[in-house]
Amino acid sequence: MDAISDLGFLEYKYCVVDQKGKLLRYENGSNRLLSQPIAENNFIIQDGYARLDDQFKGTGIAIPVFSLRTKKSFGVGEFNDIKRLVDWASDVSLKMIQLLPVNDTISTHTKADSYPYAAISAFALHPLYISIESIAGAENKKLISNIVKHKKDLNQSEGVCYEEVMKYKLHALQILFDAQETDLFEDELFIEFYQKNKSWLQPYAVFSFLRDKFKTADATQWEEFQYFSQSIIDKLSSPKSTSYKKIAFYYFVQYHLHLQLKKAHEYANKKGIVLKGDIAIGVNKHGVDTWMDPSLYHLDMQAGAPPDDFAVKGQNWGFPTYNWEVMKKNHYTWWKQRFEQMSNYFDAFRIDHILGFFRIWSIPSDAVEGIMGRFVPAIPVTKKEITSIGIDFSEIRFCHPYITDTVLWEISAGNEEGVKRFLKQMSDGRYQFKEEFNTQLKIENHFSKLEECDEHAELKQTLFNLHTNIIFHKDPAEQDHYHFRFNAQQTLSFHHLPSDEQNALIELYNDYFFHRQDELWKKAALEKLPALKKSTDMLICGEDLGMVPKTVPEVMSYLGFLCMEVQRMSKKLNTQFLNPAHSAYLTVVTPSTHDMSTIREWWLEDKKASQNFFNQELWQYGEAPHEANVHIVKSIILQHLASPAMWAVFQLQDLFAMDESLRLVDPYKERINIPGDPKHYWRYRMPIDMEDLQKKKNFNELLRYFITSNGR
Repeated sequence: MDAISDLGFLEYKYCVVDQKGKLLRYENGSNRLLSQPIAENNFIIQDGYARLDDQFKGTGIAIPVFSLRTKKSFGVGEFNDIKRLVDWASDVSLKMIQLLPVNDTISTHTKADSYPYAAISAFALHPLYISIESIAGAENKKLISNIVKHKKDLNQSEGVCYEEVMKYKLHALQILFDAQETDLFEDELFIEFYQKNKSWLQPYAVFSFLRDKFKTADATQWEEFQYFSQSIIDKLSSPKSTSYKKIAFYYFVQYHLHLQLKKAHEYANKKGIVLKGDIAIGVNKHGVDTWMDPSLYHLDMQAGAPPDDFAVKGQNWGFPTYNWEVMKKNHYTWWKQRFEQMSNYFDAFRIDHILGFFRIWSIPSDAVEGIMGRFVPAIPVTKKEITSIGIDFSEIRFCHPYITDTVLWEISAGNEEGVKRFLKQMSDGRYQFKEEFNTQLKIENHFSKLEECDEHAELKQTLFNLHTNIIFHKDPAEQDHYHFRFNAQQTLSFHHLPSDEQNALIELYNDYFFHRQDELWKKAALEKLPALKKSTDMLICGEDLGMVPKTVPEVMSYLGFLCMEVQRMSKKLNTQFLNPAHSAYLTVVTPSTHDMSTIREWWLEDKKASQNFFNQELWQYGEAPHEANVHIVKSIILQHLASPAMWAVFQLQDLFAMDESLRLVDPYKERINIPGDPKHYWRYRMPIDMEDLQKKKNFNELLRYFITSNGR
């Protein structure tokens, strides 16, 4: 009551505590106010019910395992390090830890394998995340002492040194396997693990052995082993086989990865923390799954995404697309097995690119850029439709690269003669590519043999651009059926058409992408997703970002899937930003994801957008600060925490940006992935050890207050 005496009023809120008096959450809404004089120490206030609802709301952290850093790490985050993250999360009232995929991606034994979405197995875990010291224990500590001495230097590195870490870990694992092999095969827990997982574990181990034997993951190069058969598996993995020990090595590694991730999951649950995994939309073209049953995939196609503001040429992920008709016939068994495997380690999961269950962006195998793809399935436009709107249609004009002297002058940046070396001139004066350069892949292969320089890079890109200068793709199955090239109206081929034809095509284009496919895509999703949902009790969140068909929210709501909302990617027409306060309950709101810039980088890279955000969303006047200072970042974090969404999830970098001592000097070094760069090196690590982060009292108390005061 001293506050009333001194200030004349008292602000307060009701809260919920557990039996030990620990604060669980505050009531919703603004603070209550008590301003009347109090004559006695004991008094009663009648001011209505506590504003509590039964809807759970939580806050989560999104971070790849490889980005974790503890004093016990070996140059990369490990499954054991998740426990340290759990301790910190519990301290600051976070309720969820969201990870990127943790499956094995070892294909080339180079840094290209750092891409966590290119799994060679949908079931095996990545040896990158294993703790070799935990396996060694006190008994075998000396055996790997010469390897462990490299740990300090690797831990001091700003990012993950993928190739070095993998080299040392695989060497140590081989030493430990040799020392523990006999005991392993007599261990009842290992035997149980092996028997339960044999269906994927044995083929994975054989695949890994053959990959290293032939020095390629491309099974077509494996001579008599290129075609999978159970007899090959049985023969090579027989205890009598000369290859047995090399294959059993992978049983050993997967067993210990299983134990370490399982323990991390159990530890998180004991602390009341949800562990959320990530199911990648694709699998590596050269992986165990495609080797075992190629009929489940379209190996002549590549999955990706159409162009957007973040990748103007689209994205080509290089994964084969799924043969849903075959998968449907076996009741989606492979998918159900994936979900079951995930449930061993996670309580919830994110379906990467859930839009792929409605339709997938499908790129021919002879194309390089994502812009060369189209949606599958899709109802095509017919030649009859095109001619009926007054278009003088021919496949040569509309489906082949449109190349004239004028086009070359506009697109070649003064290098017309250099470009013409790849072309041949036709009788009508137009050009077409020579046969040896008539696909993007042929051009890519040609330039891969030349010296890397700016001149060659510019010429290659010009040739790529010419290949994309089309208006329609021919339907591969039906004659006189066609699919619009994405953003066809932005091509020079389109601009060289008469204006009346342009206007007619725009109307047909809008119908093709935004109307005629709706029911087809809805039906496609409802054939798959309900069956998959029934196979798991895990909470499901769909990553529904990008070009979202209007039936997607309806289907996700019907199935009870959480959708995803990113503040700078409003799904509402004619709105630049999402207001988190307007989010539905079954939503995950976030200011950024691993596939985009952090708050600080975004603020710098798009000054017009950050200025609009400063004025419109933060309600500030005048010119926006050059950088997103701590006050701006705090405001953005609070907007998300105050949202009615079930989950507010943040990248660790965005939370660190609230504290001057935790934010990096260079915000561009906070980026995890650049989707438009297929050769991006995934190596971001948090700049502080978890042990030291737990000692950041002011930051931790502020974050905890922000979370709990918003009822999360």
